[in-house]
Amino acid sequence: MTLPLRTPRLELRAYTADDAAFVRDLYARPEVQRYLGDGTRRVTTIAQAEEKIRGWDEGYARQPVLGVWAIVDPVGSLAGTLLLKPIPDSGADTATDVEIGWHLHPRAWGRGYATESARAVLAHAFGRGLDRVVAVTHPANRASQAVCARLGMTHRGLSRAYYDVECELFELRAPAAPEREAS
Repeated sequence: MTLPLRTPRLELRAYTADDAAFVRDLYARPEVQRYLGDGTRRVTTIAQAEEKIRGWDEGYARQPVLGVWAIVDPVGSLAGTLLLKPIPDSGADTATDVEIGWHLHPRAWGRGYATESARAVLAHAFGRGLDRVVAVTHPANRASQAVCARLGMTHRGLSRAYYDVECELFELRAPAAPEREAS
């Protein structure tokens, strides 16, 4: 289940059927899709958007940590998507890896929403026992690489371990638990 989260400026919540027009608009845009997969898979109808939302809801209904969050900006408008999900491997024995990713509407670019919402989701994930998260970006996606850097992720270089394509790989491990003083 995608648990609701808050940051100082943003609300992160599960998508609902009422969000279908936004999901269609977001995932139909070439400037959003250009670094996702082969860049051609567009959501062009409300029915496709509703199906996407249903898939997210069903896929994470029994997941206490993973999910797909709608990012709601300070004035209550939808700004984008934050994902924490299993990452498809390329036969590299990485089937248990979890990725974080973000897809923001162009009107929300440059406002720090990706970094702020990713920090909240990472704190949520690490606080519930996840010990490692990866992010992959298209090699030309400098904006997402900058988000990875702001999150403190370690750049691991080019990798073909996921999605059967070459991506820039980033990794973040959970902070070490503070050691207890001996009593």
